[in-house]
Amino acid sequence: MPKKGAFVIDDIDFNILDILKNNSRMTSSEISKMVHLSVPSVSDRIRKLERNGVISSFTVKLGREHMGQNCIVFIFVQIQGSSETSHFRNTIIQSPQVLECHHISGEYDYLLKVAVDQLSQLEDFITNTLKANHNVVRSNTIFILSTLKEE
Repeated sequence: MPKKGAFVIDDIDFNILDILKNNSRMTSSEISKMVHLSVPSVSDRIRKLERNGVISSFTVKLGREHMGQNCIVFIFVQIQGSSETSHFRNTIIQSPQVLECHHISGEYDYLLKVAVDQLSQLEDFITNTLKANHNVVRSNTIFILSTLKEE
């Protein structure tokens, strides 16, 4: 049960979110026809979802293969000690090849999703960005063969 005064998302809000996840450029007018509400009601709901942090941004989904980023990999990274953590994080988040960086539990410390054009660029990234001056104990690279679902 939600806390008193807490923001509650109803079925219509979930429906609006599903519509926006599929096409964030959809207008309030188009959404209103799909959820059977007035345009001002839909606009108000979207503003409330934004204001309450449910919607953090409207974005585009890139066709990586059309951008020449044909090689997508996940890299598990283990770092020795915590003295390099800040430097590692700053380097990784500034790297254009890194699409995602997650601090994880278990055997490894981080999970990276990396996109490059070709294997030589991946080798350069691993050698000169990932393992350079970060006390990386080891890494494990997993190549993505195909993607069945991505949100």
